[in-house]
Amino acid sequence: MNIVVCVKQVPDVAEVRIDPATRTLARQGVAAAVNPFDLYAIEEAVRLRERLGGKVTAISMGPPQAEEALREAISRGADAAVLLSSRALAGGDTLATSLALALAAKKLAPDIVLAGKQAVDADTGQVGPEMAARLDWPQVCYVSKIREIDSRRAVVERLLDSGREALAVELPAVFTVVKEINEPRLPSFKGRMKAKKAVIAIWNENDLAADPAEIGLAGSPTAVAEIFEPTRRGAATMLQAGSAAEAARLLAGKIRELRLV
Repeated sequence: MNIVVCVKQVPDVAEVRIDPATRTLARQGVAAAVNPFDLYAIEEAVRLRERLGGKVTAISMGPPQAEEALREAISRGADAAVLLSSRALAGGDTLATSLALALAAKKLAPDIVLAGKQAVDADTGQVGPEMAARLDWPQVCYVSKIREIDSRRAVVERLLDSGREALAVELPAVFTVVKEINEPRLPSFKGRMKAKKAVIAIWNENDLAADPAEIGLAGSPTAVAEIFEPTRRGAATMLQAGSAAEAARLLAGKIRELRLV
């Protein structure tokens, strides 16, 4: 089975900074890691290959330093990796990003594409479904278990607010996974050595045969209009009360005092 897994390098949440000129995340000089949800996608891809045979290719889009995330994927069991990187691809919103990733997936011709349910830097959860729409493939989000799978179809479970739902899906398809699907393994020493020596393929817009007007900033119909830090309103006030009724009375009085209503 030919499996593609999408991997994103995200900044350390403790060091997130915004570039005021581009209104995008500043990644230079900021500690980064593999998007946590993508670790579950990598693990599931490797488990499928171990059961069914085939190949796992990790793909990512980002600046040259995103190679680190792809080497992490290889250290955890991926066979190969492709980085989509060029100035033309930079700065894209989810729609432009999904096109580049979909073109890469189409070129790799997988039976299945796996990705984490969302990236922790933007939290949109849009890229996986948008890739499926670009490819005109079935998609299932919030996958918590792959019950059955062969070269033609898969039966999966997905999490809903009210429980779980089982779906039969024809392949090729795109699945975004949640952390309940597995427990990611740690990289082995052998995996680390393989990742260190691996040659990461670098593809640009020409390799993808992408229309320059549909990728990067040029192909992004959405843009961030303004970014600012919220104004601090002062220290918190602790209200001491013995009962719920007394706490409600004190809180109501404080609200009236501050003229919040």
